[in-house]
Amino acid sequence: MVTVVDYAKRQDSAGKEFYCLVLNGDLEMIQSQKTGNYWATALKAGITTTFNEAVCKSLIGRTLPGEIQRVEVEPYEFTIEETGEVITRTHRSKYNPKPLTVSTEEAVFAPEVAVHA
Repeated sequence: MVTVVDYAKRQDSAGKEFYCLVLNGDLEMIQSQKTGNYWATALKAGITTTFNEAVCKSLIGRTLPGEIQRVEVEPYEFTIEETGEVITRTHRSKYNPKPLTVSTEEAVFAPEVAVHA
């Protein structure tokens, strides 16, 4: 599940305004490569909408099916807002409303399917 946590006004290349919903994914524990300590985070992604500001505002707090996934992309620079540090990233976050939900156990112990010719 993901949660709508905010919304934002954006402009397309023609200058037309539209709204995006900001989604937060599930809690993740990430280990620092420098210190080895763990910290809690959640992936965040935005999705465009056809809604006006009032509708977007009313959706804050609502949960939706799906998950936010890391998608590998060409390296790009990203500025960490809190510190101003510029880092290179090789992924973006993308909302997927219908992720695969096969567990490792199901994949390992699933019966084989017979193929008839």
